[in-house]
Amino acid sequence: MQSSGHRLRDVEHHPLLGGEEDFEGPPGDGERVWFIRDGCGMICAFMTWFLVLYADFVVTFVMLLPSKSFWYALINGVAFNCLAVLALSSHLRTMLTDPGAVPKGNATKEYMDSLQLKPGEVIYKCPKCCSIKPERAHHCSICKRCIRKMDHHCPWVNNCVGENNQKFFVLFTMYIAIISTHALILSGLQFFSCVKVQWSECSDFSPPVTVILMIFLCLEGLLFLTFTAVMFGTQIHSICNDETEIERLKNEKPTWERRMRWEGMKTVFGGQPSLLWINPFAGLRLRRLLPRAARRGGPEFSV
Repeated sequence: MQSSGHRLRDVEHHPLLGGEEDFEGPPGDGERVWFIRDGCGMICAFMTWFLVLYADFVVTFVMLLPSKSFWYALINGVAFNCLAVLALSSHLRTMLTDPGAVPKGNATKEYMDSLQLKPGEVIYKCPKCCSIKPERAHHCSICKRCIRKMDHHCPWVNNCVGENNQKFFVLFTMYIAIISTHALILSGLQFFSCVKVQWSECSDFSPPVTVILMIFLCLEGLLFLTFTAVMFGTQIHSICNDETEIERLKNEKPTWERRMRWEGMKTVFGGQPSLLWINPFAGLRLRRLLPRAARRGGPEFSV
């Protein structure tokens, strides 16, 4: 296809591409919460929440509350529940954040003309979502959108991991790995203490129920720890090398200037190292979570 002296192909880039305009809906469309309506992804996301809440139930009500040591129960209970809140918050931010979707259907003659391309200049066009793709964008068949710096689509968070939500995905894997380790340590201590005394004295539940609940918790902890620790390491490696998982699997030669390792970390997590790096609430705009009628004319709050 040729128009006005430039060419539109399925393979090439243009530096001006990658704006946030949405060609699908009316003004204000960008304020909607991002959510992928994928059956498998929604089931996996529900299972993630269920398993985390199950672990929290077993740790709190089976192991800590019946403990005879007040400080042991208090310190471990507060720590575990705070980490669980951070993990689930990171999961929500990953799932409900636009990962960097390219405007859909923007490969129009009017938009092409507005780019003021030079004669003979070639740009990318995605034949699946009819969008002009910026450099390092890839099409996701589940999200049905091209995603900037797409790393992979994760069903456990029911979303792609891309330019805008990679930080939250890394935090999710980190916090899940930590609480899995914490749960396994508490389970080991609980088994050891219950063996020394009567099982009926170390839990408010019957001995068979206690053993079954703790065995399932240990299996869950081992699986979650293995999976999230590997994912966390893979993500940190990708960030430091400024290379997404798709680019690594496709063995794509970088046409961009790679950032140094520290610069990559600062780009993903935002600014200089601080507690904001590990805070899943950083940058959260409460205004977007409120109904339009309630927020009309009101100030915009940031956490």
